[in-house]
This record gives sequence, structure tokens and C-alpha cells, in this order.
Amino acid sequence: MSLERFLDETSNADNRTRALAVLLRAIAKAAIQLADVISLGHIAGTMGTSAEPANHDGDVQKRLDVLANELFISAVRSAPVAAVLSEELSSPLVLDSAAPLAVAIDPLDGSSNIEANVPIGTIFAVFPALANASQPSGHFLRPGHEQLAAGLIIYGPQTSFVFTLGNGAHVFTLDRRAGVFQLAIPRLAIPEDSAEYSVNAANYRHWDESVRAYIDDCMKGAEGPLCRDHNMRWIASLVADAYRILIRGGVFLYPGDQRRGYRNGRLRLIYEANPISFLVEQAGGGATDPVQRVLDVKPADLHARTPMVFGSFEAVQRISRYHTDPQFSAERSPLFFQRGLIRR
Repeated sequence: MSLERFLDETSNADNRTRALAVLLRAIAKAAIQLADVISLGHIAGTMGTSAEPANHDGDVQKRLDVLANELFISAVRSAPVAAVLSEELSSPLVLDSAAPLAVAIDPLDGSSNIEANVPIGTIFAVFPALANASQPSGHFLRPGHEQLAAGLIIYGPQTSFVFTLGNGAHVFTLDRRAGVFQLAIPRLAIPEDSAEYSVNAANYRHWDESVRAYIDDCMKGAEGPLCRDHNMRWIASLVADAYRILIRGGVFLYPGDQRRGYRNGRLRLIYEANPISFLVEQAGGGATDPVQRVLDVKPADLHARTPMVFGSFEAVQRISRYHTDPQFSAERSPLFFQRGLIRR
């Protein structure tokens, strides 16, 4: 089934679902254009070189960041969208105040990997536009459970479009021969538990004790309290790690840590954490910050950051217990710790 046919069959209920169908078609068209550029690599030029100036937050923009932003802004202009918030914009761009939808988007996630041929992607969240919003920011400063739809596009060995309209998460893969997205996996189902975890272990020394305790127990394997061996996976591309977990399970951790500017994590709540959380929950997984459900967090500002844990439901809940249940840290007190007064 093509994406066109799928959207035709699911967009007959009301005006809002028809508006969502128009938007998803526009996003898919822009994704195909971007995928074509990405597939050319260095033939398309040095897309991984810095563009000037940096974005509003001081992040270095790459040429492909700028191109991706332009493509998707242009795409949503053709859809019934009241306002769009992008990682590359300091404030929302008002398009049509009478339109029913508001879109928040990270046009190009993982841009540091552009020239390394590592999967990169696009992440977006769709909210119902507020008819009485006094400021365009009002469309977006709301908890993620108010999303109507969310999705990611991964540009890798295959270009795949994963999205949810609130009735399950579906994967459409680009058939380059025909230039259209075809249904590849009709309903994702993340395994309930997993022995794979994804984390940047280089930051171990900066983590809080609860995160260290969980990773230490994973590394102890079958001889430790988790009673099984674990594998670590870390691609350093949010969309790539998320796609792997959506397909085969696992858990992803990007905790806040003790470094300056990292206390609240680094992932953007509105257009990264929220849409990923919606997709993961629709596939049967969980997503927390790592204590509270991500979709229940109200953002303090448009580019608010958050710590994040997502993936197989049981693994996510287990990590939450490491943060909230004293028994999970009792054995790490100074008297009983491995390098404490009483050695094991």
C-alpha cells in the first residue's frame, strides 16, 4: 500500500484528519527531495561544512541543516498549518492563523554525522492549532500528549517514514524506483523488554549515581542483579537509535548530567522528545525523563531541553526505579560499595 492510498483511506473522518493527510503528503515530498541530496554525498558538495551564522542557540549550522529547514518550511506552507516551530528558528513562523494545525520540527537531526555516511533524519510533532492563541508560541507550549500526529524520517540504507496519527505507529519505506513511500510495517510493536541499551558511555563520570548504578548492573551481566548479559549500542544519531528500538526493542538513555548546560539534558522537548515519545508509546514502549512521562511535561520555553529514556516498556520502568526506589541504591552506600570500607 502506498502512502497516498493509506492517507486516502484514513482521512475521510473529519476536516482535521484530512488536514493531517495534506500535511503528511507535503512532508513526505520534502523528505524525498532531501533524501536525493543526502544520497549523493560529496557529489552534492560539502553539505557538512559550517554555514554562517550559527542558529539562535549558538549551535553550528551545516549547509544541509539550512537546506533541510528551507525544504520543510516550504512544504508546510502548502499545508493547512497555522504556525511552524523549527530548531533552526528562534520563534515560530506564522503561516495561516485560521489553519487547524501547528507543526514543530527538527529538520535535520544528527547533522554532525552528515559526512560520515551515518543515518540522519527529520523529526516532527503536530499539534491542533489554538484558535484563541494570543501568541504563536501558545500553539507549542503544551504537554506532548496533546499531539495529533508525530513522525520521523530516517535517511539511511533505506529512507523510511515512521509516523503515528494516534492509532499505532507505521513504517513506510521509499521505493526509489517509483519515487513513492510504500507501507513496510503496518503496526510497530516494540518488544516489552530487552537486554540492549543505548548510551554515550564516555559521559559516565558526569552522570548522577542512579544512572551509573543502572549501567554498572548492565555491565555485570548474568552475574549481576539483572541476571543476564547486556549489549550496548550507540550510533550518536537520535533517529537511528530510535528507529532500531522501534524495530527490535532496547532502551535509549540521554540523561542530564553534572556538566554545565547538561543538567536538563540536551534533547529538545517539543520537536525531538515529544514526537519520539508519541511514536514509542504508540508502538507499546515507554518514554520518561527518566521519572515522569515525557508526554506529560509542559515545556517552559520553545526550545526547552529534557533528559530522556525511551524504549522497551519494562526496561524504561526499571530505569525509573533506579531513580526513585531506595533499594536500588542501597548496595552502593559507602559501607557496602565495591571500593568502600567493606569490600566484596
